[in-house]
Amino acid sequence: MADSTPIPLICVGEGGTASALDPRQQRWAAANGFAGQRGRLLALPDEAGNVAAYLFGLGPEADRPPLVLGLAGAAVEAGVYRLAGNPGDPTLAALGFRLGAYRFDRYRRAKAEVTLVDPEGTDADEVARLVEAAFLARDLINTPANDLGPAALEAEIRKLAARHGIEARSIVGDELLAQNFPMIHAVGRAAAEAPRLLELVWGRESDPAVTLVGKGVTFDTGGLDIKPSSSMALMKKDMGGAANVLGLTHAIVDARLPVRLRVLIPIVENAISAPAFRPGDVLRARNGMTVEIGNTDAEGRLILADALALADEAAPELVIDMATLTGAARVALGPDLPPLYSTDDNVAEGLLRAGRESDDPLWRLPLHAPYESMLGSKIADINNAGSGGFAGSITAALFMKRFVSRSKAWAHLDIYGWAPEPRPGRPLGGTDQGIRAVYFYLKQRYS
Repeated sequence: MADSTPIPLICVGEGGTASALDPRQQRWAAANGFAGQRGRLLALPDEAGNVAAYLFGLGPEADRPPLVLGLAGAAVEAGVYRLAGNPGDPTLAALGFRLGAYRFDRYRRAKAEVTLVDPEGTDADEVARLVEAAFLARDLINTPANDLGPAALEAEIRKLAARHGIEARSIVGDELLAQNFPMIHAVGRAAAEAPRLLELVWGRESDPAVTLVGKGVTFDTGGLDIKPSSSMALMKKDMGGAANVLGLTHAIVDARLPVRLRVLIPIVENAISAPAFRPGDVLRARNGMTVEIGNTDAEGRLILADALALADEAAPELVIDMATLTGAARVALGPDLPPLYSTDDNVAEGLLRAGRESDDPLWRLPLHAPYESMLGSKIADINNAGSGGFAGSITAALFMKRFVSRSKAWAHLDIYGWAPEPRPGRPLGGTDQGIRAVYFYLKQRYS
């Protein structure tokens, strides 16, 4: 495969045949039981026994993921490919293939790349920006906490800002207390590296104000309510909300969407040492609300609350946050389907529709007001952990809703940020969730 001539990847629906094949190749496909089954990859040899092309099964048309070509990108050997047969929409086909070809090679010898010649009719710029957005999020999530603590994550954010000409500033350590971000400080003060809040601003002041907020917990021990080791193993991904917000930021700015974009990323490590905040502590949030700590492992909503309160002070047109927030969301909807909460039905429906069209699905759950009683406290305005063990994702969303009152609309995505097994366009490991859904919604709303 050292030859740079693109290798044909012939796409065939289930039950179909590739009419371009010669009779010998058709007999070879039949002998190997190839009938277009989804994800099936079959090498076609030439007369010398070398690989002349591949057949790839798209599966049944009625049940075909838009990014099904991602399974091909993940399966093929290194080389340059071109699509043949009937791959469907060229932009989605190219996007799926490239997303599936992702490899995380930071800690091992890098393999030769899998690349694709874009099919005719592909929106190449759109594919490139969305692939880069996804890879940015995936690389950050896959990087372990010893190489991506709070300071290193800030450095990555500043690198992105410098590349795009985005205004960036940070508030670090005890300066958080001086500038009234007490809960970000409390959650991160026990770590070796200081907590911080990163703020990015881009776009014309006259454009609609959109604020993104991303949870940036670079590692989560659970704090004094320590997690068991089995639950701690993947906690390098607890900054997945921040990673996806950064990928989304790249897509928005690269596409020059006409918005006044503000990005707020609270960054902490939820560690254990003498200054760690404790169960039973009462913290005062930026907006003046008092919060009793029912569980130090419900830390993400605390740092998001201070950031959301800051976002809300400017009364933007739209606030969207992303966070790897609750295990309850995974119990309810599994790893592939993030719950969506919103104070605005039109925003929610627009996000759901954009997610369906871009193979980045979301599922709306309710901000069920009666469940607010589960967050009751006898000594403070609110408790950070719901009582009784019910509706954990909903109560987390209701907690954060208390910090958004002036904004015209707010949406919250409780993402997982991890693919526990390969999916079309999502190899195993750290993954993008919500980027395409939010990007296409904003593009449709503001272009």
